[in-house]
Amino acid sequence: MNRLIRMSIFSGLLFSSGLGFADVAEKLKVAMASDVRTQAEIERDRNRKPAQTLEFFGLEDDMTVIELIPGGGWYTKLLVPVLAEKGNYFAAIGTSRIESNVSTLPGFERMKIVAKEAELWREEGSRFYSLKLDSLGVENADMVLTFRNYHNFGDQGRAAMNKAAFEALKPGGIYGVIDHTARHMEPMTPSNRRRFDPVKAIKEIQDAGFVLVDYSSLHYREDDELEYEVGARSVTGNTDRWTLKFKKPE
Repeated sequence: MNRLIRMSIFSGLLFSSGLGFADVAEKLKVAMASDVRTQAEIERDRNRKPAQTLEFFGLEDDMTVIELIPGGGWYTKLLVPVLAEKGNYFAAIGTSRIESNVSTLPGFERMKIVAKEAELWREEGSRFYSLKLDSLGVENADMVLTFRNYHNFGDQGRAAMNKAAFEALKPGGIYGVIDHTARHMEPMTPSNRRRFDPVKAIKEIQDAGFVLVDYSSLHYREDDELEYEVGARSVTGNTDRWTLKFKKPE
């Protein structure tokens, strides 16, 4: 599809959903200006575009939302305040950093850590994680989100994560996934190991039972040649990323 057409469609979607997102946008504005965020986190706002991203996924402030592999809590610090009054925030898998550094912050008492029994490990010689868990421990969630984590898992780990997300969501629930872009069907190299083929991701997530609803060019970067490791000076903080929105069938 022509890039200009894609952008026009996306702009129309944002305009049509803007009124419904107004309350969330106000809460996000406050969260983004909060003292709990570091200067380094604030400086990433321009690139990560959290308000536009969460609007694209359809976040509402009364939702039950699960964040998978929250890392240091960049999105956690935005999601929890938005959901604190009327919604619920759960974090699962790889949560040790936010449990130690974020859950004790003022205003973050209601965030919940689930699936603590989940096991992450690397098979001998593997660069990628495997994952074992029975479930996320949440039912009928409205939304499951994961940001730039899909590439960290091998085939088994990705399948386990997608299955857990599917089972945790209510019918009609949204699964939002973002990751660094790799060229379609390009062989694995040290330079692209933290990138992932979006076509392969779509197939895998659809195989888990999801329906692809939409995609966004919010994080499209024309000057990322998809050639260098995402931490390389020429692309770090400015990688091309795919942003995909899936739904559990109703």
